[in-house]
Amino acid sequence: MAVLGFSKMSLLFGLLVSLALVGLVMSARFDELYQPSWAMDHFAYEGDVLRLKLDNYSGAGFSSKSKYLFGKVTIQIKLVEGDSAGTVTAFYMSSDGPNHNEFDFEFLGNTTGEPYLVQTNVYVNGVGNREQRLGLWFDPTKDFHSYSLLWNQRQVVFLVDETPIRVHTNLEHRGIPYPKDQPMGVYSSIWNADDWATQGGRIKTDWTHAPFVASYRNFDINACEVTLAAADNAKRCSSGGGERRYWWDEPTVSELSLHQSHQLKWVRAKHMIYDYCTDTTRFPVTPAECEHHRH
Repeated sequence: MAVLGFSKMSLLFGLLVSLALVGLVMSARFDELYQPSWAMDHFAYEGDVLRLKLDNYSGAGFSSKSKYLFGKVTIQIKLVEGDSAGTVTAFYMSSDGPNHNEFDFEFLGNTTGEPYLVQTNVYVNGVGNREQRLGLWFDPTKDFHSYSLLWNQRQVVFLVDETPIRVHTNLEHRGIPYPKDQPMGVYSSIWNADDWATQGGRIKTDWTHAPFVASYRNFDINACEVTLAAADNAKRCSSGGGERRYWWDEPTVSELSLHQSHQLKWVRAKHMIYDYCTDTTRFPVTPAECEHHRH
């Protein structure tokens, strides 16, 4: 009986610890977390898979029903097959207003046989121009792959199949603004951008190959849901003293692990095509965050 009692106590302690380390965990169907933003007639549902269509009449897009402050958002996407030149499939988080914050994945289509490019960008207080481009180490049109944004008070991490491809670090101690107080919605869309998306706009969208279809599944949000634009949202979505602890404030996610750092270095060495930090034509003076970022 003493052993049984000890097991019950251990189980209860484990349950209390797991409850203390809280978050908003949701892995759900599309319509539980998201809603169409435009062109509902360009949406198709096939079981657990959502397909967005782009043709010469319209693209399509969706947005989350709630806004969030810190956490992780993941969607599995299968990108447009075949000739996707001129098209962009975007997955991003953004706040509202002219001084908004934003974290972007933009998947830039290409002609048949040429690789997709992934462009990421970070906006802080309405200022972007922080583009990075890379090629993927797989064909993103052949199967579904996971794309994630992890956001806490220390860093923003862009992940592909849980491999970090970009880190934006909090450098407020260097006088550099960091996005930490504006709740963000989650968005995705497919649209025509043949004025710039493929080879600088040289290759235009071939509408004879329309419709262009991007497919989605496994919608997952593990984040702090914010219902009002309250001044204390950042405090409410951060771990406080006592029992309230959020997983995104844990030391294990305050910076990359050694393995993740090695992964990021590999991505940058083998797959990076463009980095705004090294573009001296656009930026004769190196942007301040580029001088201090470790990654």
